[in-house]
Amino acid sequence: MVNIATNRIVERDELEEFLRPRHRGVLLTTRRDGRPQASLVTMGLDGVGRIVVSSYPERAKVHNVRRNPAASMVVMSDDFSGEWVQVDGAGEIVDLPEAVEGLVEYFRVISGEHPDWDEYRQAMLDQGKCLIRLTIERWGPIAKGGFPPRFGEDA
Repeated sequence: MVNIATNRIVERDELEEFLRPRHRGVLLTTRRDGRPQASLVTMGLDGVGRIVVSSYPERAKVHNVRRNPAASMVVMSDDFSGEWVQVDGAGEIVDLPEAVEGLVEYFRVISGEHPDWDEYRQAMLDQGKCLIRLTIERWGPIAKGGFPPRFGEDA
């Protein structure tokens, strides 16, 4: 059987349904010189449909979003040959202490419940974490690589 490439155009609700169980992404921000900067991240979808990423204020992606909020995320399936999508939007940085509850939600959407939320909150404060939120403004089709359709099932 031949894997045929696909591109599914989806509405917002189907996009969110696709994103929700996926937690591997490549965050694309813009460096000071205008070139892209890519960061492999663990990501989740918060309750209002924003992509959330935990980070540290010193990281390049955080500096880049502070300077230029335009950002993109390529969200991948766990299986490298699975479907993926690129979303584009406006990023924002939430610093401590305001970031704590967003970091709790970030953990929940990726890993579920923590055995000790007070301990987790304190760890986020001790580590000096921040939260990146990407408000999705547009997205491409949900894509899957493979042979062009002209190869069909008989190839």
